[in-house]
Order: sequence, then C-alpha cells, then structure tokens
Amino acid sequence: MSPRKRLTVRPLSPIPPFRLKLTFAILCFSLLGLLGRVGHLQLIQGIALESRARNYQTKKIEPLGKRRSIVDRKGRLIALDEKRYRLYAHPARFKFQGDTQKTIRTPEEVAVKLEGLLPISRENIIESLYGKESGVKLIEGLKPRIASKVRELSINGLDLEPYPQRTYPQNHLFSNVVGFLDYDRIPQAGLELSLNKYLLRKEKTRNYRFGRDGTPLPTDIEAGVFNQDDVHLHLTLDARLQEVALKALVEQLEDWKARKGVAIVMNVDNGEILALASTPTYNPNKYWEYPSNLYKEWSVQELFEPGSTFKPINLALALEEGVIEPNGTVYDSGVVNVGGWPLTNWNKKPNGLLDFAKVLQVSSNVGMVNIIQKLNPSDYWERLNQLGLSKAPDTDLPGAIPGHMKEKELFLRQPIHQAVASYGQGFSITPLKLVQLHALIANGGKLVTPHIKKGFAVKSPEKNDSSRPPKMLLSQTATKTVLSWMESVVENGSGKDVKIENYRIGGKTGTADQTQDGKNYNTKICSFVAILPIENPQFVVVVAVDSPQKAHAYGSTVAVPVAKKIIESLIVIEKIQPEKNEIDLISKKNW
Repeated sequence: MSPRKRLTVRPLSPIPPFRLKLTFAILCFSLLGLLGRVGHLQLIQGIALESRARNYQTKKIEPLGKRRSIVDRKGRLIALDEKRYRLYAHPARFKFQGDTQKTIRTPEEVAVKLEGLLPISRENIIESLYGKESGVKLIEGLKPRIASKVRELSINGLDLEPYPQRTYPQNHLFSNVVGFLDYDRIPQAGLELSLNKYLLRKEKTRNYRFGRDGTPLPTDIEAGVFNQDDVHLHLTLDARLQEVALKALVEQLEDWKARKGVAIVMNVDNGEILALASTPTYNPNKYWEYPSNLYKEWSVQELFEPGSTFKPINLALALEEGVIEPNGTVYDSGVVNVGGWPLTNWNKKPNGLLDFAKVLQVSSNVGMVNIIQKLNPSDYWERLNQLGLSKAPDTDLPGAIPGHMKEKELFLRQPIHQAVASYGQGFSITPLKLVQLHALIANGGKLVTPHIKKGFAVKSPEKNDSSRPPKMLLSQTATKTVLSWMESVVENGSGKDVKIENYRIGGKTGTADQTQDGKNYNTKICSFVAILPIENPQFVVVVAVDSPQKAHAYGSTVAVPVAKKIIESLIVIEKIQPEKNEIDLISKKNW
C-alpha cells in the first residue's frame, strides 16, 4: 500500500494594518458624506424640494369664467352657460394609448377615426394636419357627448379644451332686452352689458393634491372651494306673454309693411314689466348675421311723439289745475288759430259741443287745444316738466334716454307750443315713458319705476330688490275720472275693437305724423294704450307701430289688433277675473 499523502495547511498572511485603517476611514468618510448630504437636503434644500414635490403632486384648476343664468318670472331659462370643447391636434404625438410598439400614426389614420364624429370631411382633416407638428385647432363648439366619444378613441395627440359657451334657448324672443356675448365672451348689448359684473359667477381657483397612484389627497383644500354659485338673475318678464306679443307684432308689421314695432305690458302698482317685445330683432346665438342697429332696444333708446295717446294725461292735468270739471263740456269748431297757425282735427271736421269723454272718443284736437289754453302756460310747462318728459326714465333697462321738451322760455314765448302739446305733439318721449305715464292714470297718480329685474337669487325672489316708494303726482279723484273717460273710448270710440266680453278696459288710440327739424316725413306712428281692468286697474299695455305703409293706417287699425291679442293672453296668464257683476250673473245662470 502506498503511503497516504498528508495535507499541509499554510497559515493566512495577516492583513496589513494600514489597509484596515484605510477601509475604515473610507467607510467613515462615506457615512459622514451621506449624513452631510442628508442634512443638506433636509436643512438647506428641504423647503425648495418640498415645494417641487408639491408642484408635481398638485393640479391647479382655473375657473372657466362662467356667468350666472338669466330666467323669466317663472324660472324659464333665457340665457345660460353650457360646456363646450375645442379639439386640438398635435400630429407629432399621434399614437394609440396602449400601443406597445409606440407606432406613430399618420394623419390619414387619425382622420379616419375622427371622420364619423366631427362635421368635417376626411380630406379637410388631413389637409389641416399634414405638415404640422402641434397646435392644430380642428373644431370648436363640441358638445360633451361628442367630446366623450373623441376621448374614447384614446389617441395621444388629441386634446380637448373645455370652455363655457353662452347660449340663449329662447333665440330672438328676449334679445332686445338681454343682449349677447361676442366670441371673446365680452358683453355687447342689453343686460349682459349693463349687469356684467353681477352676472359673473363667484368662482375660486382649485388646487388638488394627488398621491403616487393618482388618488386625490384630502389635504390643503380651502374652505368653500367646492361651493357652487347657483344664483340666477330673475326677470319680471313672462316668456309666454313675450312670445304672444312678439308674434302679434311681427304679423302686423308684415301685413302693414311697417318699419318696426314695440309692445309693452307693465304692472301699474309696482312697475314690473311682464312683456317688452320689439321687432325687427335678432338671434343672439347668431348675432354676427344681423346688422348692429338691431342690437338696441328702441322702446327705451328712441323717441317719438305720443300724439293722441297723451290726451288722457293732459285731461288729468287740467282736472288737477281745476280748469275743467268732470261733467263739463268744450266746443269743437273744427279749426282753431293759434299764433297764425290753423290747427284742425285729424279728419278736418268739426265735432260741435263735446263732453270730455267724447273728446277722447272722437280724438278731438281742437277740443284739447281749447281745454289746455285755459291753463296758465307757465303752470302747464311746470306740470309737464314734473312728469319728467325731458328726463330719462328711472329704470334698470339699459340705455334709457331722456325725452325732449321745449325750453320754458320758448314754450311761453310762442303759444303754438302749448297748443300742439295739448294733443301730444311738439315734444317726444320713449314708449317706456308713455307706459310709465299711463300707469299714473291707472294706479291713482303714483309714478312707479318701470323695471325688468326682480333680483339675484337661487329661487325667484318674493320682492323686487330695487323697488322704491313712488312719488304722487296726480290725485285719485282726477285719475279715476280720466279712467272712466278712457273706458268710453273702448265702449263707443276708436278703441272698440279691443273689447273683450265681461271685461272692462280703458284705452286711447294715437296716430302721430313723424317730423324732424320741423319737416314732415309723411310717415306715421300708430299707437294704442290700454288699461285693465277698469274697476281695479292692474296692467297697462302700450303698442306702437312705426311707419305702416298701407292706406288707412291709424292707431285703431294698426295697433289695436295687436293689443287685443296681448290682452287676451294676459287675462289667461295672470288669471284676471271678469267683472264681479258678470260673475254673479254667470253663477245665477249656472245655478
């Protein structure tokens, strides 16, 4: 047997002490460096790094600049903001989300996907995208439903930008009052302009913090940031009555080939305007298709001579001054000379001896001149001035202008001015002012403030926020007498076509020649004023039609038919009860 080999184990050579020291030193210096770096980051750069982290975690959402909605007296929407989207394309970033190969898609492929969703042809989409890298606006005005479908395509490089778009669901119905916003959301007319700062919603910038997985963190959220501004602007207007008034006006203007027309309905006790319709008008959703002269509301921004519709006002002033008695009379010879000027009736015929109700029924110019000549000219001018003929009506309707009246010195020096003013000529006012003055007759002499704004609230406010105590300008005795005379105009005079069975209505027609700088332009304004119900006046209705072109155009033939349609609807909408005596008769008959 061979002898077994023995293994020899050599002892390890000892590590040199300087290596251990070097290694230990390196580890200590590394640890000190690490601690120093941590300290530097924590103590010196900590605030800056925390701010950077917060910026990565926080998303800042700016408010869209929405506006408050506008609604009528029953809460029907007149103006509101709706969310719309602009679609931008960035061709350099085109790829389908989830595409593992990161394949860049061509404009043709994207156009195929979008063609069925957008009202743009494939060719136009390709033309818009080709050769561009970023920032191509394909379309705007996308509704949320379409935007959602575009988002579902999951194409990188397509961005949807939300924005509010002002829309007017009633189209042209309230454009003369509400106005509109232009493309840049700058108000251009109406309440949108005059109440701009009040229509802006109170919105806050929102900052959201997100965790690593995108979960919102409930920290650093300001109090009230999620509160919504649900306040609306509530108007006194009624969409149903407004539609009836506008439709009746449009039909009458077409029939008589007139230039323009206006209809106003107002509550005589508080000045709330239920309808303010004028035509021609425009669609605020497509304002760019219409001439800019249609953007103003001529019932408050243009003047006209009221003509015979002012005669009841003058009779009330004569009663107040005590120059006539309720049962008195006046003689109408058919012509009266004033300062060398022969003034005649509208039909050039005399009417003989008239009581004052008959003066209104036949619309006697000569009779009115003889009545007003009994007034002291200075007192008469002061009375007219007290009515505010030369002042802008106190109203919240935008753009209201003052009327025009002769200076007192001229008025007193030339008697012709007092004479023609007796039948509503020689001065000019707005249709709104005429409504306000006839409300004086209806409510017992109070000068109420015409207005269309009830206030800003979530729900319809019970009281108007701008109501003021009215001034008393006429006595109830005088106004009640004039009301009875106006009722006779509807029963036996030029307003008989507005009669409605079982309802007592007062009225006065007017037909005034239009003049400018003393020149007659052979055009007329045909008007009619109605007050109802006479036993307890609640509403005044004014209709004026400018420049009817057909023959036999008078207030009775042009304006009265419009007023009747409005009054019929007003009775139904406001549930105006028939005369009490008629109710008793109907009840007995049914029994």
